[in-house]
Amino acid sequence: MTENGTDLVDVDGQQITVAELIEKNRQLAEEIEELKASESKAVKRRKQELALKPYQAELIKLQQHLETQQRKMIIIFEGRDASGKGGTIRRATRYMNEKHYRIVALGKPTERQKSQWFFQKYVAEFPRGGEIVLFDRSWYNRAMVEPVFNFCTTEEYNNFMKGVTGFEKDLVRQGTTLLKLYFSVTKDEQAHRFERRKTDPLRQWKLSEVDVQAQDRWDEFTNVKYEMLKRTHTSTAPWTIVRSNNKQQARLNVLKVILNSINYENRDADIDFIPDPEVVISGSREIERMEADRIRTGKFSG
Repeated sequence: MTENGTDLVDVDGQQITVAELIEKNRQLAEEIEELKASESKAVKRRKQELALKPYQAELIKLQQHLETQQRKMIIIFEGRDASGKGGTIRRATRYMNEKHYRIVALGKPTERQKSQWFFQKYVAEFPRGGEIVLFDRSWYNRAMVEPVFNFCTTEEYNNFMKGVTGFEKDLVRQGTTLLKLYFSVTKDEQAHRFERRKTDPLRQWKLSEVDVQAQDRWDEFTNVKYEMLKRTHTSTAPWTIVRSNNKQQARLNVLKVILNSINYENRDADIDFIPDPEVVISGSREIERMEADRIRTGKFSG
């Protein structure tokens, strides 16, 4: 008789020890559990994507309305890095008529653009009649990213903050529907998403030098966020805040916000178009919350 665990057994014609057999069974059990978890996640993701479809179908109707009426629409997606802007844009446009929408994500300004009127490069991308333009970050780079990283001067920042509300008022007055969305994610959730980007080869391309510093500069971004909301949330062009820790809820509710911004024909009466008040809040309410946090803790949060 051999020592405990070293007795030999026959498995598929091979002699292995009892200890080896126990380890193989343990590994097999782990693989089965991992497979179950993977299948469960896949089913969950499938259900989440199916929940968006009725709203994606409504977006096609909205597009048709804009085309018929030759109306123009701009949707601005702003927020911290890894706050869910890109994924929401992809869901919003997945079934849209590609002839009547564009996604604009501008890079660093060229030397020529630096010498031009600041808004000029954005105006060049504005929609024609019947078109939607979705800005994955917009002219509000000057209010958020640029001042934090010293990519603009104090004078340039101040000039922007003084002029942007008039610019938007004129834009809306001339018939463009302007929707400004700010995606709000917590510091812990942003850190989790950055960590995933570091380890997932399919997401590593998303991680930039600016992203790496985002956590260290969290409070700086919070301060400029407050200034931006306080000075650019207007009745003509208000901000809508989207709590985006839960990506699925953020995507679903943004689709509702977009659909509610246009009174289009043949709206499906069986669909719930009311945004979740825990996910979607007004810019004015966010300003009030941030000011209350500063009174309680001495600094802004969020």
